[in-house]
Amino acid sequence: MRKITIYLSMLLSLALIATACVSDSEDTTDTTAAAAPETTVADTPDTTEGDTTEATEGTVEPAGPVLIGSIHPLTGGLAGAGNRMDNGARMAVEEINAAGGIASLGGAPLELVSADSTGAAEVGQSEAERLIGEGVSALIGTYQSAVTTNVAAIAERDGVPLVIDVAVADSILDQGYTSVFRIQPNATSMGANGALFLNELAGDEIQTVAYLHDDTGFGVSVADAFEAAAADYGIEVTARVPYPPFEVTDLTTEMSQAAAVSPDVIVITGYYNDGLLAARAATDLEVDVKAVVGIAQGAFHTPQFVADFGADAELFFNSNYHFDASDPVVQGILEKFETAYGEPMDTEAMLSYQAIYVIADALERAASADPADVRAALAETNIADHFMAYPGPIAFDADGENTGAQPVLMQVIEGAVQQVYPIELREADPVFPGTAWSSN
Repeated sequence: MRKITIYLSMLLSLALIATACVSDSEDTTDTTAAAAPETTVADTPDTTEGDTTEATEGTVEPAGPVLIGSIHPLTGGLAGAGNRMDNGARMAVEEINAAGGIASLGGAPLELVSADSTGAAEVGQSEAERLIGEGVSALIGTYQSAVTTNVAAIAERDGVPLVIDVAVADSILDQGYTSVFRIQPNATSMGANGALFLNELAGDEIQTVAYLHDDTGFGVSVADAFEAAAADYGIEVTARVPYPPFEVTDLTTEMSQAAAVSPDVIVITGYYNDGLLAARAATDLEVDVKAVVGIAQGAFHTPQFVADFGADAELFFNSNYHFDASDPVVQGILEKFETAYGEPMDTEAMLSYQAIYVIADALERAASADPADVRAALAETNIADHFMAYPGPIAFDADGENTGAQPVLMQVIEGAVQQVYPIELREADPVFPGTAWSSN
């Protein structure tokens, strides 16, 4: 399949056929985002009850539904993100089925089997075991590094591939696994590119940073990677202030500690709810810094942050994974999601949506729903026509890392999240120095 396949099959439901285009032919693995080609009644064997007619030679008997397990926090403090991610996966499944299912399996439909990790590693692990027992061909998940660590171990043990939509810790894929693949940038990439972006943004204007981060493996690993890379640019981390992201209800004390060392910039890593608390504290204290910058921060790049924080969201930065906002196909996906689910689609949901297309692409090429065959096909993935703001295709190295993954620097400008770096993805010029309270 080529780029036109996914664009036509998906844009039929998006009413955006005019935006599709045909990619150049390349001698690579299938470079589409894995929607099945269009089928007609004539293409599909008659499966009406009681029909004993054998399929004609050269046709493929339709297989039963291909089960894909989706593990996310559907209840608890991260339920908002978890449910959006599950809905993103579900929307992709519905699109692929509407376009004819998996053609190489006779038009077999996908079936999403959702599981609630509740945000707990042990629950995510038991849910992975349950889904594998029910016969899933692959898993996606799980939003949290701690949960994903346990799920990845089970997936590897049982030989069922896991496509990580969101979970950043390097350690997840440092185990020599062969059945686990990650779409998003890892912690090292997040931290190192965050430092690079700060240097590109302001150069010598940023010499000192105070760093607030959650005290989980996620926050610590990103902060460690940032600190190591920042030193190469002459940027010193003069204070690190960790906090428990799921227990904290106010970050005024921690923000005061960060501001007390008079940094040029305050950097924040964490999840959505604690990110909102950090932004509230920075705004209330009117911290005297040139900018507040998220790195792998779960709030500052989302439409929800702008809606929840209003005008105070203005000028917050975030270096994070992001969908390609400049792509009209992506804009159509965003519109469809909001219409279907009544809220904006964030990047986490887009990554879950993308993960389903990655698995569908592997199923199509494998012509098999056997987990071992799907795993082998995933290892050969090369999808150029994806939905993320990455400089290269989705392709996995020997460790399962996406070689094309890269974060993007964004900023809230005039009430909207805008891509500001790298330049080739820029939607608006960055505002630096600047905070909402200093520009009033």
